[in-house]
Amino acid sequence: MDAETATAVTVAAAEQEALISGSEAVAVASRLADVDVITAYPIRPYDTMMQYVAKQIANGEQDAEYIVAESEHSQFEIAKHASAVGARALCGSSGVGWCYAFEAIAVTPALRLPLLAMVGNRALDDPGAFGTEHNDALAARDLGWMHVWVDTAQEALDVTLIAYRVAEDRRVFLPCAISTDGAFLTHSQALVKIPPRAWVDEFLPRYDRGDLRFHPDNPITIAPQVNEDWLMEIRRQTDQAMRNARGVLEEAYRDFRRIFNRDYGNPFFEEYYTDDAEIVLVGMGTLSMPVKVVIRKLRAEGQRVGFVRVRWFRPFDYERLGGLLSRFQAVGVVDRDFSMGSPYNSGVLANEIRATLYGQPKQPPVVSFITGLGGREVTIPNVREMFEHTRKAAETGASPRDTLWIGVRA
Repeated sequence: MDAETATAVTVAAAEQEALISGSEAVAVASRLADVDVITAYPIRPYDTMMQYVAKQIANGEQDAEYIVAESEHSQFEIAKHASAVGARALCGSSGVGWCYAFEAIAVTPALRLPLLAMVGNRALDDPGAFGTEHNDALAARDLGWMHVWVDTAQEALDVTLIAYRVAEDRRVFLPCAISTDGAFLTHSQALVKIPPRAWVDEFLPRYDRGDLRFHPDNPITIAPQVNEDWLMEIRRQTDQAMRNARGVLEEAYRDFRRIFNRDYGNPFFEEYYTDDAEIVLVGMGTLSMPVKVVIRKLRAEGQRVGFVRVRWFRPFDYERLGGLLSRFQAVGVVDRDFSMGSPYNSGVLANEIRATLYGQPKQPPVVSFITGLGGREVTIPNVREMFEHTRKAAETGASPRDTLWIGVRA
């Protein structure tokens, strides 16, 4: 047995397996990361995470200050202030609960507070639905929050650990939203490998704010109102932190691969059958499951099609992603969100992809789709339909001038 195989065997033997959901995986990661303060306020489908944390604490498995607030706004404020005094903090919400906390959400990045929030993505009211839409988390996309979408419970656990490592790095000090698609991931159970605490301790150092820790012995100003002539400098510092996050993410994923023996490849996006593909579909979150099923079927029929799943939406790896997507004859972008009145009446991701391709030597036609809103299933016929539209764009070399809504009743 060579050294690499021996390491893999040791790794496999050291991990435990548990049948848990995506929400529960985030809760388990909070225990492994020894989170100090966890705040909660019940709203579906995020509340499955707070319930599992409460269970772990009640069973003596987790030691954390667990605070059930009277609203989402208070919940995020408590987590924000806990982070300011040097406590590792976790909160979360869904849908309009995320929006209700928006005052706290908006100010957290500029205060450079690296708390984590799980977003159980659901449709915004009205009309309300408990199923997946991405507009809740995306509402904060331009404010300085890092955003990541996961598609399995295993990735939810792993990325929570990675996100703490990156957010708490002094070069970054930014909050991170971990998006888990409502019901499809928050409530669906799968076998998850749970690493031993020793590995996590090696990977994740203690949170240390240094001279930025809010403490009576260290009088500093938090949340100042500044003269109008100083605001731009603060915004530029936050922008630099987000730029720094790209490199810190690369470092974190490399160390994660070394310690945990799980390789996610490119941290920012996943490629599926892209090597010889002529066209690709692009999306985020658990959309990947039906898309991958159809791609395997299309491949069996001789179609050269692939899929790209965007993981980290902020920071967005526009350079590598633009270089990759420019290789194809056409790109179909599948949004589980909407951006009404935007260019081409597209969803958010489609216009990000258009901007990413701008300036590339080759700019393939981009076909934008909106589907699966409110938790509606994205079916195999839906994915085939999107493939056909994208294939037609590849043949003609032209994009439709409008976004196509897929699976809408006549």
